[in-house]
Amino acid sequence: MTTAQPLMPRTADAWGQLLLDCHTAGLPRDTYFEICERDDGYISGYDAVGFFASPDAWPELDRWAFARFRGQVLDIGVGAGRFAVPHQERGGEIVGLDVSADALDVCRRRGLAETFLGTVDDLPQNARFDTFLLLGRNLGLLESREHAPRLLSTLARLARPGARIVGTGMDPYLLDGAQHAEYLAANRRQGRMSGQMRLRLRHRLLVTDWYDYLFASLPELEELTEGTGWQLAEAEWQGAEYGVVLTLA
Repeated sequence: MTTAQPLMPRTADAWGQLLLDCHTAGLPRDTYFEICERDDGYISGYDAVGFFASPDAWPELDRWAFARFRGQVLDIGVGAGRFAVPHQERGGEIVGLDVSADALDVCRRRGLAETFLGTVDDLPQNARFDTFLLLGRNLGLLESREHAPRLLSTLARLARPGARIVGTGMDPYLLDGAQHAEYLAANRRQGRMSGQMRLRLRHRLLVTDWYDYLFASLPELEELTEGTGWQLAEAEWQGAEYGVVLTLA
């Protein structure tokens, strides 16, 4: 008797396909979910409709951040355009940046005028911005103590005088549950930052590659900015989540 090989999910842009499917279906609730898997097996789910929420449905922390956009804005990891589309609708200039072609397709379907496929390293050398967005907890894109200074230094190069970073993140030490505490401890034993999450996203039969996503405390965030030209100017808390404004020193 031969043993059947287990069927495996296909590695692809699960994130972008999720957004595209949800938008194409008319944004039904309780139908499409972002399934986030951590490398210790912990799984969380989030209704994808939330990625399309309008400002009147946002939590207070997102509204706090939205009030701090200035000038030409770059939304890093724009996703479905939750912040970019309403900012454009209020007359703001904004470019949506993402590595997901499907996510940018959704943004364009929603009316976003300017999108760019790639990372900040792929932007034209002469591109300059007044505000960089790392929202939706996208301070996590700092990834690690090794990657964070590189990303922040790149943003400093792309910055106009007086530029700012507006971001939201999560303090890993305020997460509930023993399973999170053990994960943080295991990271430290391996020489990683406590909140350096190893994640992948799933949608139906699709799965992304594994990637690092950083939850850092405010003191840790300030340490990561050292030598990059950025410094903490404002902070706002909502439970374990926080918003920050970083300005060029």
